Amino acid sequence: MLFMVQMQVNIPATLDKAVADQLKKDEKEMAQKLQREGKWRDLWRVVGQYANVSIFNVSGNDELHNILSALPLYPFMSISVTPLTQHPSAIAQIG
Repeated sequence: MLFMVQMQVNIPATLDKAVADQLKKDEKEMAQKLQREGKWRDLWRVVGQYANVSIFNVSGNDELHNILSALPLYPFMSISVTPLTQHPSAIAQIG
C-alpha cells in the first residue's frame, strides 16, 4: 500500500544540543535504511520548514504505524497520513 506522509518536526529549544544532534543522526540512518529496503519510497523537503513529504510503500496501516512510531524524532513530530491509490489518468503504473 502506498501512503503519503507529511511530517513536521518541532524539536524544543530546551532539548540538549548533543541529544538533538544524536536524534537527527539516528533519524537519518533509519530513513536511509528504510529507503534502501524500498519502504520509504520518496522523501522530499518542504521548502522553508523543518518538514517533509514522503511516500511509503508498506503492507498496510499497522506496518506504517510501527515504522513512524519507531522514528527517533517521532516524539517531536506532527504527522498526517493519506492512503494513495492509482489515478486512472496516470501514465506510470504502481508496481
